[in-house]
Amino acid sequence: MSKFLEDMAAFIKENNYTVYRVAEIKDGADPEAITVIPTNACQNSYSVAKAFVVTAIGILYDRGLIKPEDRITEILREECPADVDPRWHEITVHDALLHRLGLPGGFLDIDTHKAEEFGHDYLTYMFKYPFDHEPRVQRSYTDGAYYMLARIVEKKAGMPIDNFLWDTLFYPLGFQEMAWSRCPMGHPMGATGLYIRTVDMVKLGQVYLNGGTYGDTRIISEEWVKLTLENGYELNKMKENSYGKGGMNGQQLWVFPEKNHVIAWHGHHRHNADLHQWVLDYKG
Repeated sequence: MSKFLEDMAAFIKENNYTVYRVAEIKDGADPEAITVIPTNACQNSYSVAKAFVVTAIGILYDRGLIKPEDRITEILREECPADVDPRWHEITVHDALLHRLGLPGGFLDIDTHKAEEFGHDYLTYMFKYPFDHEPRVQRSYTDGAYYMLARIVEKKAGMPIDNFLWDTLFYPLGFQEMAWSRCPMGHPMGATGLYIRTVDMVKLGQVYLNGGTYGDTRIISEEWVKLTLENGYELNKMKENSYGKGGMNGQQLWVFPEKNHVIAWHGHHRHNADLHQWVLDYKG
């Protein structure tokens, strides 16, 4: 067990933070994880799931099946209502990746709202919901954007996003198990509800750190990694030239390119600022 993991676990215990597990990959070695609070093997990654959706889009991009400038209603023409607001026809995959759908913040959040609030058909609910502001201009963070992107992946891949990623990401990275929450019609939510092991979640950060590869296996192109990081497709800039993605209740995936270090943790707390500062200050 690395000294970093042991020291971070000691800090978490000393402060009584509810963090279940921490994992790391250092200098390209095999991932390691430490259990701080014993719990089930797989945990909800909440919005860290969005980074996996971005990766699925990237795999399709590399196959020539999708481009950021593609219009959503052209991809989902069979699912799009005939009386949809005409502005929907201008909205692109790029807009969805950046949460610029014109819908209110927090839209389609199954973690805080009952599933029945959105009806049986979530996609139709989204298309018919009145715009809160002009789309394509203002960023408004929603789970709806990434539910729609998961449906786009499903359309282009010909299978649900979880099945697609088993073949193209989870199996090549050696994931042990996973599950993804679904809408009433059986489509994976994309934006949240991805249950995985911390020791597996950290592997996604290693893919981006390595320019799209994991070990000797290429998952996504260097071009897609560059597009993701330059545009802030969920993997956003953090302190000390790092980038990462957080999730509700303190989930975290964090990449330090200059230190060749990737960290991830699952938990149920609101102390990520303290944990972030501890990681940044760590000199061990």
